[in-house]
Amino acid sequence: MFNVILDGNAQGQNAGPQSIIMLVVWIVVLVAMFYFMLIRPQRKQQKQMDALVSSLEVGDSVLTTSGFYGIIIDVMEDVIIVEFGNNKNCRIPMKKTAVVEVEKANGGAAKDTKDSKESK
Repeated sequence: MFNVILDGNAQGQNAGPQSIIMLVVWIVVLVAMFYFMLIRPQRKQQKQMDALVSSLEVGDSVLTTSGFYGIIIDVMEDVIIVEFGNNKNCRIPMKKTAVVEVEKANGGAAKDTKDSKESK
């Protein structure tokens, strides 16, 4: 059925450099895809979260990851104290990273990591 017998050395020498180059090109393409689909968006989201955490001030209204709304009454290095509800005795210390959304005390626009991610 197959009457043609190819010399293995001749075929391997011609296809070798081209197949290596194609393999390298495919690896570069896959690495670029992983970077633009996984690493870059994660870094962008981390920068937004860092900006949100650094902008926390006393009097800001916040939404936490657990879904509670409260007002910041004290800001420390990596901990904030949040007052929840109308009862002024419910004050809970929590990490700054537990804040998802901030509405500034001076009536500024709300900063939301989810909304800013969707709009860009």
